[in-house]
Amino acid sequence: MNNDQSTPASNFIRNIVVRDIKSGAHKTVVTRFPPEPNGHLHIGHAKSICLNFGIAAEFGGRTNLRFDDTNPLKESEDFAQAIMNDVRWLGFEWSELRHASDYFQQLYDYAVHLVENGNAYVDSQDAEEIRTQRGTLTKPGTNSPYRDRSVEENLNLFEKMKLGHFADGEHVLRARNNMSSPNMNLRDPVIYRIRKVAHHRTGDHWNIYPMYDWAHGISDAIEGITHSLCTLEFEDHRPLYDWFLENIPSACHPQQIEFARGNLDFTVMSKRKLRQLVEQGHVSGWDDPRMPTIAGLRRRGYPARAIRKFWKEAGISKAESIIPMGVLENAIRNDLNERAPRVMAVLDPLKVVLINYPEREMEWLEAAAHPQHPDMGTRSVPISREIWIERGDFMENPPRKFFRLRPGGEVRLRNAFIIKCVDIIRDGEGNITEIHCEYDPDSRSGLPGAARKVKGTIHWVSVEHGVEAEVRLYDRLFNVANPLADKDRDFLEFLNPDSLKTVKNAVVEPSGSNGGPGDFYQFERVGYFTVDEDSKDPQRPIFNRTVSLRDSWAKLNR
Repeated sequence: MNNDQSTPASNFIRNIVVRDIKSGAHKTVVTRFPPEPNGHLHIGHAKSICLNFGIAAEFGGRTNLRFDDTNPLKESEDFAQAIMNDVRWLGFEWSELRHASDYFQQLYDYAVHLVENGNAYVDSQDAEEIRTQRGTLTKPGTNSPYRDRSVEENLNLFEKMKLGHFADGEHVLRARNNMSSPNMNLRDPVIYRIRKVAHHRTGDHWNIYPMYDWAHGISDAIEGITHSLCTLEFEDHRPLYDWFLENIPSACHPQQIEFARGNLDFTVMSKRKLRQLVEQGHVSGWDDPRMPTIAGLRRRGYPARAIRKFWKEAGISKAESIIPMGVLENAIRNDLNERAPRVMAVLDPLKVVLINYPEREMEWLEAAAHPQHPDMGTRSVPISREIWIERGDFMENPPRKFFRLRPGGEVRLRNAFIIKCVDIIRDGEGNITEIHCEYDPDSRSGLPGAARKVKGTIHWVSVEHGVEAEVRLYDRLFNVANPLADKDRDFLEFLNPDSLKTVKNAVVEPSGSNGGPGDFYQFERVGYFTVDEDSKDPQRPIFNRTVSLRDSWAKLNR
């Protein structure tokens, strides 16, 4: 369980729970998180996880993790395992692990009960006929020609469906509700379909599988769920949820409550579209650090506690909204700024030779591991005659207010001393290959010249001691805020071609190569970076950019 200790935020769902406890309607709060194991969880699911587990924990209740595994065509045990890993990584532990497939026999028995009471019938129309017959939002539906089959005939057909006597699509079981209802979900919805496919848990035992609306509410009732928390797209399904529970012999009737989904701009959170990105090779997998999946965010270096805090501060409401990606990124920055050890890394190296520094000598400088947290200690940073600086930190003909290195100009090397550019070395084609500088030994920390001011400070890495690294610069996967807004264009047209740039020749100071996969750092003046799981060789670490020091998209979206 996570260790968040801050005061719970009040919201309309929490107020309902408080009211129910005070009224005595419930002694114990029981919630559930019910994902379908047909893909990986994404950042929007994290909101539901935090809400369901958080509200139960606050009131001393419990939360089940229940897999909605009613569609064997798309589901797998691998996805189920990935979901369990994600929930645990976010900091939560379920009271019980359940599956809708645990209840297949009970769900079937309840369906038989509906048939026996005249509340369900077997329809022999095909899917298109049923769809047409259900009408529209402005036109009522019409009854199926099979709606008035006798109870005996329906029971016989339903049993034969179960036993595998019919082909897929030959029959379905429908609830008998109201074909004139203004709520389309109540117009005799399908509750069972034939699907002769092996299930990853029940094998070939079943030839029919329940629809979500049927399995969901009854599974809640079987588990004694008190508050069934769903996103707003299920609001129109609530009357059906209640109708099913009112028409089966269940002692428990959970309360369904809807809240707005967690939406972010510059991404998509449809499992179908995320699957398309993976299967068509636009990303390297479900855990690609550009993906909004929890696995992708984890690999990119997003801390679980920052994600929990982000959703807590975003709040719970019924109003749909799209949260700017910059808000999430800022939550990550704020968290890592407090905890990330500092190191220096150069991503585009340009050699600097300190011509007045003694040859074949070097020294170790002491630098803070974190400038605001002395308790994190210090690190030793080596310096010698030759160092690397960022190529962008030197300009031969700089514009006004360029306060980094220039011909004849001075800058301070971070944690070291002041240097002055005295010469530029070029190759035969006129390209700058290195620059020569003189250093001021009296400008070291602790010496009289240390107080001398220059306008620029740059980072650097010793050529002799720097560790070669691969750095993967991840950015937003799409270059427009809403890739799905234009219905006439494929969302893939808006993929950001610069969402990944790989730097092969970066160098990092020695202390930055000590970490293992998942360890994070602030590369001073550059951003926050995490060691990738591909990193196997400490002499050639691989880093993912988690987030830049500043939001580079902010000005573009004003």
